[in-house]
Amino acid sequence: MVKQGPRPLVICGPSGSGKSTLLKKLFKEFPDTFGFSVSHTTRKPRPGEENGVHYHFVSVEDMQNAIENGEFIETAVFSGNMYGTSKKAVENVQHQGKVCVLDIEIEGVKQIRNSDRLNPLLVFVNPPSIEELERRLRGRQTETEESLQKRLNTARKEIEYGTEPGNFDVVVQNNNLKQAYEDLRNFIVRELETQQGQGINVSLNRVFDE
Repeated sequence: MVKQGPRPLVICGPSGSGKSTLLKKLFKEFPDTFGFSVSHTTRKPRPGEENGVHYHFVSVEDMQNAIENGEFIETAVFSGNMYGTSKKAVENVQHQGKVCVLDIEIEGVKQIRNSDRLNPLLVFVNPPSIEELERRLRGRQTETEESLQKRLNTARKEIEYGTEPGNFDVVVQNNNLKQAYEDLRNFIVRELETQQGQGINVSLNRVFDE
């Protein structure tokens, strides 16, 4: 069932790399094309986050039970919390005829790459530097020093894997937001036009800024 419809779009990158900003621009320009896969997590909601919108916030016990029941495509542990993409979350988007967008961690990407279920487009968003990443994360003021250092250590490993040739279909270098978005959009539009040529029905209607 998951194989039907347009190929899912997997977007990955360190926390603070600009993934969320790029995705917001993508959804705004192509409002009928994409649907967001809402991940599950055992971490607590941050201020302003809504259950079922930003994440499905669940208990560790419920998450473990669902994993054992085979309900997830990929799962990962990050900063002591569990994350995962459920089969149902992807299918809900694909049933609407939309490209399912998965914003997931490196460990999840590795699981999906080894699966024949999805055949996704894999995009890695690379920050300008670790120093700039640290500046952005500190600017959020949502991290303790300990959790910040954990994120930076994880980011170094993510960048090493993400920029290794062959691991992703495209690496978007986010030194400049405008250029990064143009690179991302051009890659996706080209891929979706190819799928349209193969008979896959997917909307590419654009909304232009005034």
